[in-house]
Amino acid sequence: MGDSGRAMTGAGGITATSKGEEMFGSAFDGRVISRFMQFVKPYRMTIIISLIAVLIFTLTQIAIPLIIREAIDKAIIDVSDGGRKLQIIVAIFFAVIVINYVSNHFQLNLVAKLAERILTDLRRAMFVHLQRVSLSFMDRTEVGRLMSRLQGDVSSIQEFLETSIFAIGDIVLLIGIVTVLLWLDWQLGLLTLSVVPILLVIRIFWLPVAKRAFMRARETSSIVNGALAENINGVRTVQGLTRQVFNFAAFRMKAEENYRAQLRSTQLAQIMVPTVDSLTGGAMAIVIVVGGNMVLRDTLDLGVMVAFLFYVQRFFDPIRSITMQYSIMQRAMASGHRIFEVLDVPVEVEDKPDAIDLPGDIDGSVEFRNVTFGYVKDQPVLKNINFKIEPGQTIALVGPTGSGKTSTTALLHRFYDVWDGQVLISGHDIRDVTQDSLGRQVAMVLQEPFLFTGTVFENIRYHKTEATLDDVIAAATAVGAHEFIENLPQCYHTLLGQRGGNLSIGQRQLISFARAIIADAKILVLDEATANIDSFTEREIQQALAMTLRGRTGIVIAHRLATVRDADKIFVLQNGEIIEAGNHNELIAAKGLYQRLYTMNFSSFDDLPDEVLADAAAYTQTS
Repeated sequence: MGDSGRAMTGAGGITATSKGEEMFGSAFDGRVISRFMQFVKPYRMTIIISLIAVLIFTLTQIAIPLIIREAIDKAIIDVSDGGRKLQIIVAIFFAVIVINYVSNHFQLNLVAKLAERILTDLRRAMFVHLQRVSLSFMDRTEVGRLMSRLQGDVSSIQEFLETSIFAIGDIVLLIGIVTVLLWLDWQLGLLTLSVVPILLVIRIFWLPVAKRAFMRARETSSIVNGALAENINGVRTVQGLTRQVFNFAAFRMKAEENYRAQLRSTQLAQIMVPTVDSLTGGAMAIVIVVGGNMVLRDTLDLGVMVAFLFYVQRFFDPIRSITMQYSIMQRAMASGHRIFEVLDVPVEVEDKPDAIDLPGDIDGSVEFRNVTFGYVKDQPVLKNINFKIEPGQTIALVGPTGSGKTSTTALLHRFYDVWDGQVLISGHDIRDVTQDSLGRQVAMVLQEPFLFTGTVFENIRYHKTEATLDDVIAAATAVGAHEFIENLPQCYHTLLGQRGGNLSIGQRQLISFARAIIADAKILVLDEATANIDSFTEREIQQALAMTLRGRTGIVIAHRLATVRDADKIFVLQNGEIIEAGNHNELIAAKGLYQRLYTMNFSSFDDLPDEVLADAAAYTQTS
């Protein structure tokens, strides 16, 4: 949309506040959890089965050292039964190993599938909602931040989903190990667990420092990625202004800062590994020294000491996992808050409950009655606009930049709702009809054509997917695009690059013209549609459009006034108001703003009197 004065930030938009984009949230946010449960609810049975598999896997991990202890004390040391008890214990051991493997396989597969299903539903919900939200939201929202939420925040949720059920298993494992240690020998158990407070104290001091370092590393990564994307997208400007050396120096500073932040976070992350290993070694030393002496004094069975060693080796794993899960949960809560913030964006332009379909046989008349509209409260862009377009007429909207031309056509397609007044098509207030039926009757060609990844054929019939190849060829021929399309490698089945990058701007615009024509709408809006097309191509399109517009209502916005001279009526806008109306000859004779704009379009500045230039400049600068 080309009108100036549009708000790009404001209430309801996703702005760059530190609160809105923070990496960590609270460890538990009841509102986020309750909203998230709506996506989890359809998979309740899968969650229950996954949880059972996790618990079975955890219980087998707890049972294995006990079986080994039983084998040592009851079967290996005592062989009075000829080894029969040992055979039974070995059979039980292998049965537990099989159960352990099967349950682990089930838990990994079920949790992975469950996470992907929920994430697919979440992405689908966000995509569907963003397709429905009003353009006013898109106007004030950075696309990069939306993509961050669709990708980065959903990835944080994925990480949480894939580990949350396992966290339950870690808690059960930790409780089980502590319980078994105290049950086997409470004195040795307490002595072994004496290293845990040391770990807790270290984590109390480590966690805040590490958290800040991790956040800084994330921030600097975002800065580097943003600078990289900006320079890649703007490479033509960079090379055109020979800014390569300066930009490289600026990027190197950002990369160095990111390097230092990443190094710091890595160093802090690695601190806990040797710390846990040292405490594990300390706990095992206690078991070997103290437990060994107890075994020698016959106050402790050898099997119990061996079981202690197995449990100590496993004891710190769930502690490490739970600590990591805490950070993951913090990120997930913050990400969930941002995701649901997007899903809660209100849809400002909605169909009424009793909205009707706009009839397919409408005559195509358009009327604006006392229309007032703006993008920001108390700052109207259009003020009391009144005009009527008869069926089959072609009218033009002209005026200086920011006068309200594009806003007028945006209201016609109901991208926004008027503040006051009415917009009518064939006598129907567009707020009383469904948006789908309105979209079938209004086709638009914008100044910057947007082509999607796909073939030429698919792009031309984007609005009307049931169109045949013959229909597409007829539309392309009507606008003079058939010849260049036939010269493409696979003709109409040539795959276009991103945004049609393998075509010239003029060729992309011709395809967008063909797309509008094949839509077969009663009303055709051309918003600066020929601005990027050379004069020769423009003349060809004018001839094609003369045939295309026959029987249709046409609305043309143009700064190049050659494209509007043949319009049935021309409306001249300035400061959001219609100040002149008439055909080309009438407006030239009136010697108002239109005559001055036309003079500046088609006269050599060197040939114009100073007073005419000054007068024209005064008009065009007023907005």
